[in-house]
Amino acid sequence: MGFTIAIIGRPNVGKSHLFNRLIGQRLSIVEDTPGVTRDRLYATGEWLNRSFTLIDTGGIEPNTDSEILTFMRLQAEIAIDHADVVVLVCDVKSGVTANDVDVATILQKAGKPVIVAVNKMDSVGEPPADFYEFYNLGIGELYPVSALHGHGTGDLLDACFEHFTEEEESPDDDIIRVAVIGRPNVGKSSLINQLCGETRVIVSNVAGTTRDSVDTYVENEHGKFCFIDTAGIRKKIKIDSAVEKYSVLRALMAMDKAQVCVLMLDATIGVTEQDTKIAGFAHEKGKAVIVCMNKWDLVEKETNTMEHMKRELDNDLAYMTYAPKLFFSALTGQRTEKLYEQILYTNQQNCMRISTGQLNDILAEAVARVQPPSDKGRRLKIYYMTQVSTRPPTFVCFCNKSELFHFSYRRYLENQIRAVFGLQGTTIHMIIRQKGDEQQP
Repeated sequence: MGFTIAIIGRPNVGKSHLFNRLIGQRLSIVEDTPGVTRDRLYATGEWLNRSFTLIDTGGIEPNTDSEILTFMRLQAEIAIDHADVVVLVCDVKSGVTANDVDVATILQKAGKPVIVAVNKMDSVGEPPADFYEFYNLGIGELYPVSALHGHGTGDLLDACFEHFTEEEESPDDDIIRVAVIGRPNVGKSSLINQLCGETRVIVSNVAGTTRDSVDTYVENEHGKFCFIDTAGIRKKIKIDSAVEKYSVLRALMAMDKAQVCVLMLDATIGVTEQDTKIAGFAHEKGKAVIVCMNKWDLVEKETNTMEHMKRELDNDLAYMTYAPKLFFSALTGQRTEKLYEQILYTNQQNCMRISTGQLNDILAEAVARVQPPSDKGRRLKIYYMTQVSTRPPTFVCFCNKSELFHFSYRRYLENQIRAVFGLQGTTIHMIIRQKGDEQQP
């Protein structure tokens, strides 16, 4: 990931504002409510033609009985461990607090280079006397910044890059980006933690724990992967806060960035209306999709229970019968190892390219087997078919009259293509084009 900077500090000192300012876009949720940023959030930025990775973290509450705040501290400590430089953000308006001192102590024990960003210095000029109070933390040079207005952020990055050591970065073209999507509390974070072997994402039975989309990079014998743990998508009627609205939007944006979507369902509940809507988002975006029934260990098994469940899934997600189906337990790890192979396969299917000659051989056989539809004495004539793009595989059919190209015949041709080439895990887009009158019979 190259040169990495972690932004650390107690809650509500402006870490997310500073994160957004440094990368130049509104990626992290910014809200006045303490504790809004719960997970580590990664983003890449560039400064003076040098790239870097920035990690935003939940605020550290060193002494707390709150389950969520305890998880936030754990995530911040993992971010510190991954970082080359740590930026400790403090609030000049509140001065040095006991929590600031406790966080500074944690950073001293970590042994990483630390730079203190004293935030909310909104006035340009000589810093006030309160600014120098932060030298009492004794862990690094002070830099006055205003995350709101951008003052001092350039000097802050310059200071960070003094610790930069040049290294050859490997290209990331071979990384498969995988969005783990689903309703709240279906086990998305547990799956990612199971796959990467560390507590990378907050796992809690409180629905809505994951608010940001969080990237997790994994490299193993199967290849290179970037897993995006998305906030659970709720029904709009239940999205009653600005933070939840941001989270749903970010989950949809994560689908846009991903090549493969892992749709998580709860096997103890089955397919809900909200599950079908989430699946529909991925389908409409043309992503490779794997349907995963989690919590399979909690389901009472009878003869052919899995096959019966597969038939139910095909019925409930009728527009997505092409998607492969896995049954596992993210908590215990049962059958999760099969997911890597399925990701590789569906990604390959999603970007498959088929030659025009092969397509037209299939078209000729399909037309000979089932004649195209007709209406009022005019019959549909399909001249040829060609593939124009991938992700998803998109085909153009040139015909004499596009209005004669009934949906059912389009589906028939799609099935003929799948019968030969598979295309499992991906939707097929078919575009109908009508040729000129001179070519009509």
